[in-house]
Amino acid sequence: MSSRSGQPVVILRDNVERVPGQEALRSNIMAAKVLGNTVRTTLGPRGMDKMLVTQGSDDIVITNDGATILHQIHVQHPGAKLVVEVAETQDDECGDGTTTAVVMVGSFMEQAENLIDAGVHPSVIAKGYNLGMMKALEILDTLAIEVTPKDTAMLKQIAKTAMTGKSIEMIMDKACDVVVEAVSNVAVTSGKKTTVNEDDILVKTKRSETMDAEMIKGVLIDKTRLDALMPKKIKGVKAAFIANPLEITKTQTKSKIKITSHEQLEAFSVAERETLRAMAEKFVENGVNVVLCQKGIADPVQYYLAENGIYALEFVPEKDLKYAAKALGGQIVNKPEDLSPDVIGTAGNLEMLEDIEMTKLSGCKNPQAVTILLRGSSQHLVDELERAIEDATRVVQDVVEDGAYLIGGGSVETELALRLREYAATEGGRVQLAIEGYAKAFEIIPKTLAENSGFDTVDKVIDLRQAHATGEKYAGLNVFTGKVVDMKSEGVVEPKRVKRQAIQSASETAMLLIRVDDMMISKGADQM
Repeated sequence: MSSRSGQPVVILRDNVERVPGQEALRSNIMAAKVLGNTVRTTLGPRGMDKMLVTQGSDDIVITNDGATILHQIHVQHPGAKLVVEVAETQDDECGDGTTTAVVMVGSFMEQAENLIDAGVHPSVIAKGYNLGMMKALEILDTLAIEVTPKDTAMLKQIAKTAMTGKSIEMIMDKACDVVVEAVSNVAVTSGKKTTVNEDDILVKTKRSETMDAEMIKGVLIDKTRLDALMPKKIKGVKAAFIANPLEITKTQTKSKIKITSHEQLEAFSVAERETLRAMAEKFVENGVNVVLCQKGIADPVQYYLAENGIYALEFVPEKDLKYAAKALGGQIVNKPEDLSPDVIGTAGNLEMLEDIEMTKLSGCKNPQAVTILLRGSSQHLVDELERAIEDATRVVQDVVEDGAYLIGGGSVETELALRLREYAATEGGRVQLAIEGYAKAFEIIPKTLAENSGFDTVDKVIDLRQAHATGEKYAGLNVFTGKVVDMKSEGVVEPKRVKRQAIQSASETAMLLIRVDDMMISKGADQM
């Protein structure tokens, strides 16, 4: 830039790159569309998987989970990073619906591009989108169906919808039972409100010859007994949880012991052994038959414990120790002297699983924490099974807490598109065009479901529009037959929270990107 005297005026430093006006907007639109199209093919029960490979390593991930895909590809574009944040927020808040949210951002931006080409100002588009979002969330409340935490049949359908399309069809029904049972066990009801702490459900995975899922009212620890004399099975578990090492600890200050005769040496050794024996006897006195120690256990203590039929584990990770204490209803103490009946945890059984090298503590009465054990024949399968179970657990948790669900199969999106078009006509002006574009963007979901299933997208979207226009608000696309059917009777359901969060975060991100007319990118020293 130059002043009147012709002298150049430097506004931006050399390391700042500016992308002005329409160019910045088009760049953001393109970024959102590219990410939306990248994950689109994974949407729905018949969606495809992505293989994510890290060069220079053996890390290979095969998944159709939107958040995992976007996290692994490490996007660079600033607009694209905002879209990735949508997926991450969706995953954090709901545990599912990440692909839907990203696809919707891409669709909103595509409709915005068409409106800009038609001469509608970005501010008008943003206003229309905001009005459309508020109306869409209002309509969503009217479409929601109430459910109680005791309706296990519906909760299983919620879990099944979340897991359909993952590589776990062989154990789908069992996995649904496991998820619903796990959530029901840790759910806490206070008055009319039910809450679930997702941290109270621990998922453990192991390689095995067959695929399986098992819910344990207790905990699994990736360790086995310290001594061959210790029992492999115990009924009526009474467990102690110790934070400090069960051994002679070093003094905090430097000290020396001067021994001048073998009698003194013998006396010193006897005293040391008696100290260690006293540690073990504290457990016996309190009726403890299982010891979980966060630090090391000295060999003599191990021997004394085994001699008294006590099962012991050392170097138990802090997370597992806390989880075990919560599951068994006990408390962690620093040393054996602190033991008392109220800090000792109880369980029905202890079993050492030699085939997978784990210790299983099960049969807890009213456990405050439970464990899900997943087995699979390959690491890729185990990882995908874990992602599926975590998604299903979160959506069941969402429904239990909110007490409401929606119908899937593209029915909600089609109904929203229809009713938002009716609403747009009440606004008038150019804002009406923006709301109509916002409404049309919702049809990307049924369109994608049809496309991923190999059906004609135009025909299926028209069939859905016709069904909803005649009052069939639960009409959706059966991706296996290609027919438009009542999705409520088909049992295709999903949490209200998932859909609400996807619409809100996708709309807000689209509005944010639409209003950007300038990008200033500062480069670091290593980029210049």
